[in-house]
Amino acid sequence: MPSLSRGAFMSAAAPAAPTSHRRALRGGFAALVGTSIEWYDFYVYATAAAIVFPHVFFPADLDPKLATLASFGTYAVAFFMRPLGGIIFGHIGDKLGRKPALTITLLMMGVATTLVGILPGYATIGMWGPVLLILCRIVQGLAVGGEWGGASLMAVESAPPKWKTFYGGFTQLGNPLGALLASGMFWILASMGEDVLLSWGWRIPFLFSIVLIGVGFWIRYRVEETPVFEENVEGHEQSAPLLFALKNNLGPILLGFCIIAMSSGGYVIATTFVQNYADTPEIGLDPAIILGAMTIASLVEAIVTLPIAYLGDKIGVKLVMYIGTISSFVVIIPLVLSIQAKNVALIWLFVILIRVTLSGAWAPLSTLMAQMFRPQSRYTSMSLSYGVGAAVWGGLSPAIASTLLIVTGGNFWSVVGFFGVLTLSAWIGVRFAPQYTDVTPATS
Repeated sequence: MPSLSRGAFMSAAAPAAPTSHRRALRGGFAALVGTSIEWYDFYVYATAAAIVFPHVFFPADLDPKLATLASFGTYAVAFFMRPLGGIIFGHIGDKLGRKPALTITLLMMGVATTLVGILPGYATIGMWGPVLLILCRIVQGLAVGGEWGGASLMAVESAPPKWKTFYGGFTQLGNPLGALLASGMFWILASMGEDVLLSWGWRIPFLFSIVLIGVGFWIRYRVEETPVFEENVEGHEQSAPLLFALKNNLGPILLGFCIIAMSSGGYVIATTFVQNYADTPEIGLDPAIILGAMTIASLVEAIVTLPIAYLGDKIGVKLVMYIGTISSFVVIIPLVLSIQAKNVALIWLFVILIRVTLSGAWAPLSTLMAQMFRPQSRYTSMSLSYGVGAAVWGGLSPAIASTLLIVTGGNFWSVVGFFGVLTLSAWIGVRFAPQYTDVTPATS
């Protein structure tokens, strides 16, 4: 195999794969639609885990704090399945192409989400309710573990050299759009009253997923393969992608794990945990208040994602990540204080503001991590790094924050300190992340 030098993915002998804005736009749109649907499915579950599942899938006489921890436990299961999903679909994506892997993940996620919408609760089938819930969550975790890396590569590998962060932002835009749709539906249902939400209303967002599956599958099926895969991976003799990743990309994988601390762990603290914290007996805010703030915040995040990604192409992807990570830590403090004070206006302000700052750590992420790995096992390496990081940081963060509040007697500064740990980890990862540059020419 020809050697690969830092600063170039392809050897001089390799034919250059053409990129163009037209091809990048198609790849970016396919990534956007698919990730929007998958993140919608994921956030529907996350929102329900925070405000519905403790009441529906666990005994009525269980302590509310323990029920919440149990609910977040089912939420965390998917995060711990992500690395396995990354390995499975990374292998498919590195061997057969990004397109078939992404088609399978979309179908898996949609079917699992729809099934959650028809599950009986604890009052009907007892402990089988949470058991079946966990099984559906496992399928979701496998699917999303293979989705993000492939969608990112679909967008970034198709983009011209000076536009990679912008088009990579299409993948990241799927997160706020999915969150917007999920929180918006729950906001409407919560406004109809708690009885409606907890009895049958919560099922509607899950069942709606079956409609989105058809749309996403049609778009994913029509998109073309990425030029980097066609020119540098397809048809080439290579070792198993996982073995290549562990042998050649272990350092960047570990750095990617650190980077995910803010974009996954910090993100779920600022969204899922904050929703639950506002709903605790000590705070007692109407769920419609925080859901309304989250819905508008998702809209604002969707608006700023692509401009922030474009900024990464202009001033540097790492600088944007630094700004987003540090500013998010600054904003989490007044956000929690405003919830404690039950000041609705300030809650809305800081819920929206932290989603803007988190966009600085999220919008450039696809491009930053895609350019950390060699193409031979890029899908596997990227998915494994992201999956393990999301499992540890994203999967455990809500439970850790809830536990810290319990053991400290409700002292929110313990959660702020934990958020600081996430900030430091992400800063270290970004600081030492290697960056390779495609040398493919752009075409009109």
